[in-house]
Order: sequence, then structure tokens, then C-alpha cells
Amino acid sequence: MLFMSSVAWGLDILEFNCTRSENNYTETYDLKVSPASKNQKAKVYVDDRDLDQSDELGRQAVKNVLINESTVLISMEANFPPESFDGIQYGPGLVSTVITINRSTGQLRKAETIKGGILSATLGEGTKTYQEQCVATKP
Repeated sequence: MLFMSSVAWGLDILEFNCTRSENNYTETYDLKVSPASKNQKAKVYVDDRDLDQSDELGRQAVKNVLINESTVLISMEANFPPESFDGIQYGPGLVSTVITINRSTGQLRKAETIKGGILSATLGEGTKTYQEQCVATKP
């Protein structure tokens, strides 16, 4: 399988307007994907918020971005330290996320795997998949 760099395709920042719907809740957000360059790693932004973040509540990092003619693939990882809530002690947690966007249909598929921590206790441990719809605003 051959992966060409985004530079070879002549790509700049990709921009999408995405809609997430669950039960009676609908949310619209802007997603920007900036491919890696010689001097900077790939970046992903949701509503202009950089998804590479780190503070005392945890660390989230974009691990990889692959862009080809038909697909955008984003992998991320979030780590959370042990925490105590309502008198219950939770261990460290990890959430691994893989996002795939079909560039021709705008279909976004997200798979999140939760291991440990408060999220495991409240949402359940394991992998959950979601589907959203995006429209390219800057192909």
C-alpha cells in the first residue's frame, strides 16, 4: 500500500463543518486538519481549539494524521491521572481515538477505546463507534 504525503497531493489545511447527532441532541462544529510539514507535526482543531493539550487534568495528543485523495485518518490518545470523585478513587485512564473521514461523502467514523479511569467506570470500558456527517468547507 502506498501512502503519499499531503504535500505530494498539494494539500493545505483541510476544513470541515461537522454535525454530531445523538438521541435528541445535535451539535455542529468546525474541524480543521493541518498536515505535517518538514518543521511541524500534523495538527487538528475543533472550533479553533488545538487538540494537542496538556495540563494537570491530563494529556491529549494527536498521534498521526494521514491524508490521501479519498480519506483523512486521524489517531489521538488521551491520558488521565488517577482521581478522586465523590469519595471514590479512580485509577489512571486512557482513551485512544481513531477518526476516518471519507472525503467524497463527508462521512466521519470515530472509534474510541476507553481503558481505566473514571470514564471506564461511567461510560464503560471498551470500544464505542460513532458516525457523523461533515461537509468540506475548504477541500
